[in-house]
Amino acid sequence: MSPLSEAFRTSLNFSLKHAGIVSKRGYAPAAELAADISKRLKQQGIEVSTGTVNEDLDVLIVLGGDGTLLHVADQAARYSIPVLGINMGNLGFLTERTEQEATAAVDELITETVTIENRMMLKVSLAGKGKTSKSRYALNEAVISKGTIDQLLQLATRADDEYITTYKADGLIFSTPTGSTAYNLSAGGPLVYPGLASILVTPICPFMLSSRPVLLPANSRLRTSLESGSNHKAHIIVDGQPAWDMDGEDTLEIEAAKHPLRLIISPHRDYFAILRNKLHWGYWLIT
Repeated sequence: MSPLSEAFRTSLNFSLKHAGIVSKRGYAPAAELAADISKRLKQQGIEVSTGTVNEDLDVLIVLGGDGTLLHVADQAARYSIPVLGINMGNLGFLTERTEQEATAAVDELITETVTIENRMMLKVSLAGKGKTSKSRYALNEAVISKGTIDQLLQLATRADDEYITTYKADGLIFSTPTGSTAYNLSAGGPLVYPGLASILVTPICPFMLSSRPVLLPANSRLRTSLESGSNHKAHIIVDGQPAWDMDGEDTLEIEAAKHPLRLIISPHRDYFAILRNKLHWGYWLIT
């Protein structure tokens, strides 16, 4: 099913038989909480798998931070597994439940109806002369970066068959609405409500100040290539992970992924509450 045809927010009453738990590697408090949650679930007759994601799971519980969740978002989306994120540090944009709320959040999975947001993801691929690449999937963004070279990249960019422009910049960010609070925000891009079906294109340190971020429909198929004759190489980074090196014969292709991430959200904390907390909105009103 296309992500454009699914409701952004839905309710689900679990028949929970098999839960997965993935925790931040090398972080003892996360491992301890994973053991406590596993014990609690098993006491209810629920099978528990740790450290793996497979299609048999009814739910995936992520213990760590947004980075930990990003590492498993592709697999969870592919199998349409709802994901509950428990943040082991500060409140996260994606892992919005705190460590202190973990027990109550797990109990909701067992006994209550939960609210799920279908978060759009991007399918990213690199095509070139004599090259084939396996597609990668991004919940936040795909980035073209110039790396350590001194000169700007020149990136000819199209949406479907329409030429947008050739960006002269340090790089280019293709972001989902979910990822609008990540690198896109640091690069001066707009905040976009995650329920909107759209793809953001944001230049990084553009040469021309008139090169502004563009918000495009989610059914757009975007293509970007280095300007003809360029002997530069660029780096492609997908959700913070190096993916490919790109040269003048390559084209980066971006489109909405077929499956969204099914993210379990808190009934007590909305998107704007998270923005206020993370971005410190309205703190000047506090005396």
